[in-house]
Amino acid sequence: MKVIINIAMTLDGKIDNIARKGAKISSDSDWERVDRLRAEQDAILIGGKTLLGEDPRLTVKSAALRDERVARGFEPDPVKVGIVSNATLSAKSRFLTAGRGKIIIFTTEQSSGEALAFLRDAGVVVCVLGKKRVDLSAALAFLEEHGVEKIMIEGGGGINAAFLTAGLVDEIHVYIAPLIFGGATAPTLADGKGVLDGEKLKLMELEKFDDGGILAKYQVLG
Repeated sequence: MKVIINIAMTLDGKIDNIARKGAKISSDSDWERVDRLRAEQDAILIGGKTLLGEDPRLTVKSAALRDERVARGFEPDPVKVGIVSNATLSAKSRFLTAGRGKIIIFTTEQSSGEALAFLRDAGVVVCVLGKKRVDLSAALAFLEEHGVEKIMIEGGGGINAAFLTAGLVDEIHVYIAPLIFGGATAPTLADGKGVLDGEKLKLMELEKFDDGGILAKYQVLG
């Protein structure tokens, strides 16, 4: 399985501002790139803070790209995957209602029986993988067993850090916007407890956008 982290961040490394409400960072050109990248994936994955705080749709926006997926024998949208310790989603959740892709949620024993029953009744595939934290290796193994070969992680910083620390990431694609947010509490590409030695990366590709942004693609060497 190939695992890619795709992220947009400011020049000072922030993936949101201090309000943590999903501030706009990507340009229109970058959103087009992200849509193409989404369309190439078997699944899109997000962590609990992004899932519950931003409630993204995670769908392919372009009708042409959706049609291309169908022509290749896939659903119009990739599988949506949520990693959340306590799965307190509502019936109005855009993550649950938008698009036509399969939805899989990995959670823990912290989720109530009522919450699990609600999700399953809504057609969600739910897997309980851990007491307090989801076993990420087990989650990827489950996805691979169910035909997922290419998966993109779309945040946030906590889930990025968890996958990187576990050695489960192959590539990082980062759009660096010509913006500065500042703020010590604003989230970054990789939050969590941090690592002393850092992740070793190899630059694969660098592209300059007309909007002043830069796209950098790195291989994670481990």
